Amino acid sequence: IHEAKTDKLHGLNASGWAPERMTPAFLKAQGITALPVRGVYSVTVPGVVAGWAALRERFGSLPFSTLLAPAIYYAEKGFPVNEVTAGLWNKGLELLQSEPNAAMTYLIDGRAPKAGEVFRNPDLAGSLRLITNYGRDGYYKGRTAEAIVAISREKGGAMAMEDLAAFEPEWVTPISTDYRGWKVYEIPPNTQGIAALMMLNLMEQFPMSDYGFHSARALHVMIEAKKFAYADMLRYTADMRMAKVPVEQMLSKKNAVERAGLIGERAQASVQPSRLAGVTDGKGNDTIYMTVIDKEGNIVSLIQSNYMGFGSGLVPRGTGFMLQNRGSLFSLDPSSPNLLAGHKRPLHTIIPGFMQKGDVRIGFGIMGGWNQAQAHAQFVANIVDYGMNLQQALEAGRFTKSTFDGCDVQIEELVPQAVRDELTQ
Repeated sequence: IHEAKTDKLHGLNASGWAPERMTPAFLKAQGITALPVRGVYSVTVPGVVAGWAALRERFGSLPFSTLLAPAIYYAEKGFPVNEVTAGLWNKGLELLQSEPNAAMTYLIDGRAPKAGEVFRNPDLAGSLRLITNYGRDGYYKGRTAEAIVAISREKGGAMAMEDLAAFEPEWVTPISTDYRGWKVYEIPPNTQGIAALMMLNLMEQFPMSDYGFHSARALHVMIEAKKFAYADMLRYTADMRMAKVPVEQMLSKKNAVERAGLIGERAQASVQPSRLAGVTDGKGNDTIYMTVIDKEGNIVSLIQSNYMGFGSGLVPRGTGFMLQNRGSLFSLDPSSPNLLAGHKRPLHTIIPGFMQKGDVRIGFGIMGGWNQAQAHAQFVANIVDYGMNLQQALEAGRFTKSTFDGCDVQIEELVPQAVRDELTQ
């Protein structure tokens, strides 16, 4: 949140924590030695409503009854599902059919809604009304909280009423780096935002504008910078309330010079600790990002997500929403700072961005799991190195590497075929 009257930037981390009883020992007692991607053991306390409440209390001017009225209207009356959403919905059909509450909430006659078909979710309208009537307590206490705990118990999970009632989001100081005269900001760990800043520090060691936009040389530098930045991010990033994260060293320009010296002429297949290779490929199909500015010049850069498609697969009875599967991003490696622990927050993929120079202020963000930090760095380069306006910078073709090993990379067709061929060589 950029506060115009003070020209200050505020950070809010509303990512949820694990239930207090959710520990490696608890999982071991259930015979679980690897964190499941879906299901009850992937669920952390939902943080989003507490985040809305904290934002509204500190910076808002409208009551929840006004703020949530449109969402309640469309949940109750319905909306026509667009083509892209209908396609993604259908991909989640098997997951939705596997749980009665999920099927009842999200399917029409046992199938996903078709493009153009009106979808209604009256249970969600009811959950939102409780928030309008009781604020955050309408979610973290009472009927909704009881439904969350009930499905957790039913599936053998660890969630308790106390885990929900005690949860508080955290106001944090954004971390930043200077990139060729621009100040670029991210939310500090437990998010992957630090990787975007490390990427920029590495890219700064190369004359990107001289290489030219969408040149093989510029793209090669960025793809390799991604690998080095993500390797460090995976090794050190965790909940800073419960683990020591060397943020200053990770963002050190001296460190960036040394790391940039490791970027050679050829793509490298592996630069990260292989023991973390299991943390891969978060698709982020159920993430939304938005940035808005009001008449006073206040800017909000906001992101929220269920993580992978519909999330955990579990819908608390009568609530109209799916619980996320963010807990699947914890580690069970005892040497990892991201080791699962009660009331600890997992490594998070979602990151809102912000950048400024002189009197220019830009809120920005991009969706897509592990795509986000690397896409942030590309967006910044489009503005800073290649002089694009905001629309051009957002629409320009990008690369993404959702894995951490190997030389695979996905590149949009907006990057010329000749350049893609050169990168392959």
